[in-house]
Amino acid sequence: MNTKQKGTTAERDLIHMLQDANWAAFRAAGSGSSRYPCPDIIAGNSMRKVAIEVKATKEKRKYFPKQEIEDLKTFAFQFGSEAWVGIKFQGKGWFFFSLEDLKETKGGFSIGLDDAQLKGFTFDELVKS
Repeated sequence: MNTKQKGTTAERDLIHMLQDANWAAFRAAGSGSSRYPCPDIIAGNSMRKVAIEVKATKEKRKYFPKQEIEDLKTFAFQFGSEAWVGIKFQGKGWFFFSLEDLKETKGGFSIGLDDAQLKGFTFDELVKS
């Protein structure tokens, strides 16, 4: 499975999880290829709205280009939603992070599995907080 397929599969899995938790959720068309800021998933319930950039990895650290995180921040501000990064670490499950949890690197941002397990929210914590 190539990287794009892995990401699409992770997005679809997360949509099903959100729907099962009684949240409305959809994959945003053109995320990553639009000239306008656009997250991978937009979801919400009667109390909250979230914009989520989704990644899946078998590595122990995930890197994000600076522009990708800036676009997520811009979209969330304009839409009035919370900005989250969701990463599915192979064999470890989903972890969700606010943008403040990401570490700034030379070319963007990153987060590692160790920090994910310490600082990240589980899916249940995300939808119940």
